[in-house]
Amino acid sequence: MRGLKLAERFKSIQVHALSSSSSETNGGNSKKGSETIGGNSSKTKSHNNLNRNRNIIPPWSKTKSSTNNNPTSEFANLVPLHLPSTDTIEPTIEPHFKPINLVETLSEFYQRMECCSQSNKAVMCVEQCTLLRGLGDQKILRRCLRTACQNAGDVLSKVVLSAWLMFERRDDELVGLCSMDCGGYVLECPKKNLEPGFRPCSVNDHCQCQQELNQETCTESVRKSDEESDVLFCVGREEISCVRYRIAALSDPFNAMLYGGFTESKMSKIDFSGNGICPKGMRAVEFYSRTKRLDLFCPMTVLELLSFANRFCCEEMSSACDTHLASIVVNVEDALVLIEYGLEERATFLVVACLQVFLRELPNSLYNPKVAKIFCSSEVKERLANMGCASFLLYYFLSQVAMEENMVSKTTMMLLERMGECATERWQTALAFHQLGCVLLERKEYKDAQHCFEVAVEEGHVYSLAGVARTKYKQGQPYSAYKLISSLIFEYKPAGWMYQERALYNMGKEKSFDLDVATELDPSLSFPYKYRALAKVEEKQIKEGIIELDKFIRFKLTPDCLELRAWLNVALENYESAMRDIRALLTIEPNYITSHGKIKGGYLLQLLNRGVQQKSQADCWMQLYQQWSCVDDVGSLAIIHQMLENEPGKSLLEFRQSLLLLRLNCQKAAMRSLRLARNHSSSMQESLIYEGWILYDTGYREEALARADRSIAIHRSFEAFFLKAYVLADTTLDPESSSYVIQLLKEALKCPSDGLRKGQALNNLGSIYVDCGKLELAKECYKNALAIRHTRAHQGLARVYHQKNQRKAAYDEMTRLIEKAESNASAYEKRSEYCDREMAKVDLDVATQLDPLRSYPYRYRAAVLMDEQKETEALEELTKAIKFKPDMQMLHLRAAFYESMGDLSSSLQDCQAALCLDPNHAGTLDLYRRMRKLNF
Repeated sequence: MRGLKLAERFKSIQVHALSSSSSETNGGNSKKGSETIGGNSSKTKSHNNLNRNRNIIPPWSKTKSSTNNNPTSEFANLVPLHLPSTDTIEPTIEPHFKPINLVETLSEFYQRMECCSQSNKAVMCVEQCTLLRGLGDQKILRRCLRTACQNAGDVLSKVVLSAWLMFERRDDELVGLCSMDCGGYVLECPKKNLEPGFRPCSVNDHCQCQQELNQETCTESVRKSDEESDVLFCVGREEISCVRYRIAALSDPFNAMLYGGFTESKMSKIDFSGNGICPKGMRAVEFYSRTKRLDLFCPMTVLELLSFANRFCCEEMSSACDTHLASIVVNVEDALVLIEYGLEERATFLVVACLQVFLRELPNSLYNPKVAKIFCSSEVKERLANMGCASFLLYYFLSQVAMEENMVSKTTMMLLERMGECATERWQTALAFHQLGCVLLERKEYKDAQHCFEVAVEEGHVYSLAGVARTKYKQGQPYSAYKLISSLIFEYKPAGWMYQERALYNMGKEKSFDLDVATELDPSLSFPYKYRALAKVEEKQIKEGIIELDKFIRFKLTPDCLELRAWLNVALENYESAMRDIRALLTIEPNYITSHGKIKGGYLLQLLNRGVQQKSQADCWMQLYQQWSCVDDVGSLAIIHQMLENEPGKSLLEFRQSLLLLRLNCQKAAMRSLRLARNHSSSMQESLIYEGWILYDTGYREEALARADRSIAIHRSFEAFFLKAYVLADTTLDPESSSYVIQLLKEALKCPSDGLRKGQALNNLGSIYVDCGKLELAKECYKNALAIRHTRAHQGLARVYHQKNQRKAAYDEMTRLIEKAESNASAYEKRSEYCDREMAKVDLDVATQLDPLRSYPYRYRAAVLMDEQKETEALEELTKAIKFKPDMQMLHLRAAFYESMGDLSSSLQDCQAALCLDPNHAGTLDLYRRMRKLNF
């Protein structure tokens, strides 16, 4: 009944049957340029906008440009200025599953996870991934997907989860890799995925499939039989000699025919014409009956055998044909041909093998209209479901890929519909309808979007009420939207997104009040900062608007805020700063199109280039050193972007770019830069280094070390030694390991490199010396790093002074860092360790003001309040941060506070939520075990 109801709900909003999408899918090709996911219209519109916008003059420049002939003012006429107004901007409805109280939800989830069966564990891990996706931590998401993959028992789940892991790494972007190659690990091997049953293996278990294949090839031979033929099967004019009991053993019908009461049991020659098999096929049947081998036949013959086996109930032969055909599917073209046979003959393994090829080729395969038709068609989904080859997991993965590629395409809509039809649990239905509502909202189909959001709310997803309110507002019902969100604030614990949403339906002071509350409750929301910035601009206070955006950008780098700050700088004719922001933006999203002017970021950069003096590569290097020494990561990012413009495909620069992006917490962009560095490597030893970093960042530590060793064996380089030292140091080092890491860093420093990297190596070396108690050696390292302008070494030097009980010297050292690195929250946070409690609180308050996402200041202030026996205030300090950033360490500390106060149930809840974020955190595990003993 539940499945029927959900199907009926979808029918009420389906406005895009597969037949109506033919204009989108037909006539395309497999390249990203085809329009299976996107539409040609958007490209044409964007192009037309470009032509129209070229002559728009910034309102701030009109007077000047008419009277002033200097180049800058002339340039101002060329730059299209598209500042939105406070009335036109609005925040997006996040297309994630967003529980109303994440901590309680994670706690309940952990309880269910502890008692779930092995068969349900993979599904539970996917649910966990869904709950945590909104946090944006790629490492946590990969860990959830890996655990799901480890616990998958059916071949379809293995295939989907393995492909999902590959997609998260974007292996398709690595030159020279085939999507169907085994990467060396059991967990992602395409051959192992097709083996039924649960496979107990760890993340790092190496796959032996290639060796097994070689052994089979060497040892297997055609078994010859001394048995004499005793029956002839006549097919047309040809006679095929067979062994009667061998053919009879193929199935019960053949056994009955050859040994039962049928006349054929007494015949030595049987006419088998008209049974749908050709002479070649019958010879193959005879050969299989003796040898059980299929590898000597071409695929078409095996397909004929499969059909024959199904017709005559030869289950063993049918299974063998299914498995064999599955093993030879290696590319999209083969899969498109074979999947139809598989569906017709109900060959499960063959169908799953074809799906595996499509999935491992994502996102490119979605641009193939034939593949898109298979995945989007409701009819094909039913055929897949009848074979057990359609699942919520399959369409969940496909939908997420499609949404990343093009949020508003028909392909995305149809995949989300299939996803909803396959939902079997409430959270799955809620997610499918919520995401479909987000897509329809973006497409301006407000009535259908409202219906989807309402269904998601019915299924328990309270956040979808924001979608309901938004769609009502879009349909001219602002008061109804306001009442809905107000009731939400009254009924539940207030959250930042609630006040942000209500602000849209408010005016004047009430609107500003709601946005201020939203920022207070959740400073990670960008919309309030953007609104306040534009409000300043409308009051002709552009510089103040930029300052408002600066507050957000310095702790969270988002393309929309960078774009808006760039426009404000254009309005001030500060083209250098505008270019900095556009370059940083394009580093994060290379294909970014401006949100209001619909201008490609690259085109805007070309326009801005006309108004600034061009820099040589040498000038760029000098500026990079300057920005690096000022700890200006955004400025450094922009300079590297310009250097790559001067020298496209320079792997060294792309690698530096990735390091900066990681520091700025732009994990996806960092991985893309690393992949580009690997693809543009000029040598094998260099390529191995970048592969090593990719493997390390995606959790394959041992393989990263192996890449470093291989690179060193080819050529002793700074980066190879540094990679190995870095990976080895990422554990608790014993004295012997520390000595080895020190030696590796010394070897790195002997090799040629630039000051930026050598400064980092000296900094790391000093850190290990401090850990080993070798303070003088550490001090020398840090001073050498400072000599080559590695400003962050001030922090290490302060640590040395602190270890020597020279707190004043440590404080002064951090003050020097603060003077050089403007608005650096980390510097204030570290300086707080070297002063008295009152001064520490001042520094940590500044750190929180500069970067409210840093967890240490909250934990410190809470600990101080607990020391002062202000338990309620201590809990409030942690709780206000946990609401917008559920950090594992803050949850652990709050659990410990609850334990000390005797609130065991709250302590247990926080422990369970923390273990969802990090299941191996020793301190939380110990506390959790204590709480369980006390509770039971």
